[in-house]
Amino acid sequence: MINYTSDAAEIINQVKEAVVGKTDVIEQVMMAILAKGHVLIEDIPGLGKTTMALAFSKAMGLKVNRVQFTPDVLPSDLTGFTVYRKETGEFVYQPGAVMCNLLLADEINRTSPKTQAALLEVMEERQVTVDGKTRKVDNPFVVIATENPIGSAGTQLLPESQLDRFMVRVKMGYPTEEEEIEILKKNHAGRSVDLIRNVTSAKEILIMQQEAEEIYVHDRIYSYIARLSKATREQEMIEVGLSPRGSVALSAMAKASAYLHRREYVIPDDVASVFTSVASHRVQLSTKAKVARANVSELLEQILDEVPSPTMRER
Repeated sequence: MINYTSDAAEIINQVKEAVVGKTDVIEQVMMAILAKGHVLIEDIPGLGKTTMALAFSKAMGLKVNRVQFTPDVLPSDLTGFTVYRKETGEFVYQPGAVMCNLLLADEINRTSPKTQAALLEVMEERQVTVDGKTRKVDNPFVVIATENPIGSAGTQLLPESQLDRFMVRVKMGYPTEEEEIEILKKNHAGRSVDLIRNVTSAKEILIMQQEAEEIYVHDRIYSYIARLSKATREQEMIEVGLSPRGSVALSAMAKASAYLHRREYVIPDDVASVFTSVASHRVQLSTKAKVARANVSELLEQILDEVPSPTMRER
């Protein structure tokens, strides 16, 4: 029996103290963390991507490391390296940036493909191998990466196969006028992240992740997920549809959505609410779609409208 707590909701409330007016995005990030996934935040600078990541780390009581990716960042900066100690005659491991609970990877598209690959390998395997010795990263381990889609000078865009390692991709978007006024007022009083109170620990996050994993999924929901994935593969505007890894991510996010809404079972709305953030960076548009300047999110919304949602009976 799942022992629900209000910790997840309280984490979201604390993050809202620093990030104004982005409830949907905050909830998607929280769901990804509950689903043991990684998050890619794609948007222009200055919209609060870094603030959100720092706010989550503080509210959850996690050890956080931050790397500002530049062309000269090396794979060893992330994975660590060994140093020879003359006085002892031994090689000593110096931990890299990934040895933490939450890694904030700022502007991941500004570093070399080799460094990107090193990070994405750790994200997938949750371990590093240095000089033949394998070391596990801390648990829980979450990467929140940011990417600026505007301006290509000095950037190395992530290949589609590597984008697939992120459970979700979300966009912050500009604030409304009222939200921007609130942001100005909060920053006038000092750093908004300083207002955040720690409400959990790493151990408690692990318990929450386990509880989210135990959420019940009916066969009709599995069928719904499979039909949505199939629809992306058959859409004429989409050249490469959702992979089985994407379907697994969609199921995990749907469970996390149910957990966040204090239910012990998944409903179709859970799947629909996370479908775009899970699928948008995994599908590739066809040449026809690019010529027509089709929008990925609109195509995915169209698929949601076209694929019948299953009728569920309350358990």
